[in-house]
Amino acid sequence: MFHGGTAYQVPPKGHFNLMDGVPDSILGGHFYIDLVMTPGAMYRWKERTWEPMLIERWETDQTARTFTFTLRDGLTWSDGTPITSRDALSTYWCLRIMRNSLWEYIDRVEAADDRTVVVTMKKPSSVLERYILRQRIHADATYGTWARRAEELFRNGGDLETPEGKRLNEEFQAFRPERAIVSGPFDYDYDTITNAELTLVKNPRGYAADRVAFDRVVIHNGETTTITPVVLARNMDYATHGFPVATERQLVRKGFRIIRPPIYSGPALLFNLARCEELTDVRVRQAFAHAIDRDENGEVSLGRSGKGVRYMAGFSDNLVPLWLASDDIDLLNRYEHDQERAAELLAQAGWRKEGERWLTPDGRPARYELIFPAEFADWSAAGENVASQLSAFGIEVVGRGVTHTQQPIDVDKGNFELAIQAWGTSAHPHPHFAFVQDLFTHNIPVAANQGGRGMGFELRQETKALGTVDLERLVVESGEGLDEEAQRRTVTSLALAFNELLPMVPLFERYGNNPVLEGHRVDSWPPDDDPILQNSPYADNFTVMLLYAGRLVPAKGAR
Repeated sequence: MFHGGTAYQVPPKGHFNLMDGVPDSILGGHFYIDLVMTPGAMYRWKERTWEPMLIERWETDQTARTFTFTLRDGLTWSDGTPITSRDALSTYWCLRIMRNSLWEYIDRVEAADDRTVVVTMKKPSSVLERYILRQRIHADATYGTWARRAEELFRNGGDLETPEGKRLNEEFQAFRPERAIVSGPFDYDYDTITNAELTLVKNPRGYAADRVAFDRVVIHNGETTTITPVVLARNMDYATHGFPVATERQLVRKGFRIIRPPIYSGPALLFNLARCEELTDVRVRQAFAHAIDRDENGEVSLGRSGKGVRYMAGFSDNLVPLWLASDDIDLLNRYEHDQERAAELLAQAGWRKEGERWLTPDGRPARYELIFPAEFADWSAAGENVASQLSAFGIEVVGRGVTHTQQPIDVDKGNFELAIQAWGTSAHPHPHFAFVQDLFTHNIPVAANQGGRGMGFELRQETKALGTVDLERLVVESGEGLDEEAQRRTVTSLALAFNELLPMVPLFERYGNNPVLEGHRVDSWPPDDDPILQNSPYADNFTVMLLYAGRLVPAKGAR
């Protein structure tokens, strides 16, 4: 039996509509869902190669603008029916209901036969490979009716902004199947789901079920504060929570080994530009960046695993040298901690200092509420530290924790002034996916799923570096084509624009402080220099991949 943990909602709020993007699905937003719904493939970040899973082969035809893939023969859903191309088509149409970025790149999807799917691209795109291969396919038996409604809407010229489209989106997000039809080596034990834990039991029909060495996976429920005593009691074998420095020391004393994989993202300070008009002046956001000591923010949040962002390019500092030429890197403003420069920028924007307090251009004392996910110990610490630093600088900021399931919804709806949410991405090393997170996820394009505008940051902007830029178009272009050099040019433009405009202020880049327990229930994990440990834990999670490969095995005598 393997023990892990993450936060989930119990029924009725928690549910089994596992389609990507639907809030509150049980495990739906966490990597453990990959044990229930097997992806088409998983990626090895260090080697830059794919591990085929449900999809056994694929190819791109640049001339025909097609991406064609073939499902493995003999795949079976947990209900005994075969997994076919029809399931894939239903998945893609339902993703369109959820405004998934995949549809920025494709015109249509068709089944060539029961196992082969042909995706026609608007333009050939290297990131489409990631969108398709990493996608979890869902059963037509569950989602086919919704897929047909979506197909009819779009083929008749409708979209999600029409009354019919909005109704479809709302009804789909409210859809609650009683059980999930799954493809992975595990299924939910529906009768044992409690506020404390749930159990995944072996699905003998699932992909690689014969190779996975464990018969059950226990998922303990909770974010960091709740899960910490469970880990300290040695009731978990692996955790990815952001543990405070003091807790990490306790874990080491308890016999845990700490693995520090790169996360390729971290917390950022978000602004509500629709509610706080004075923050629309780019100089104000730049002043905030100079006023905050990002190294301090990372240190107080995660110790060795929190490193202040250097390049402020919108994607991981680890990846910037791979995508930007050295001359372009030199153009990036590092926004060093410099409160004198911050004061100059505020003064240029019409703010003035009265005693120890800053006043906005209309004469009001600068005062903001900052919301953060209450249960995320590292993000909570980051938020409280930002509030403390800015308040000491003369901009009063009051932090408030909001339960982690509600806080991102509040951000999307625009029910905030300042907020802590993610910059960059753990989803894939291509910067395209980081800019989707930075500019779409809690902003106008995707926040519409919650009926709001999120940050309210318009994506057509004027810049000193590049003139007029259409950031939405650039994000799409950053993944188009198969020429990486052309993509580098687009990524460079996005990095320079992000660096100047600062739609959000990245705070620190997170590294895992993941405790693993060896020799108790699990025999051992790979050594620190194993390339698999360079995988992002929140995307192609190395523990999930090790379980699929049969490389994690029970300790001798473990039950």
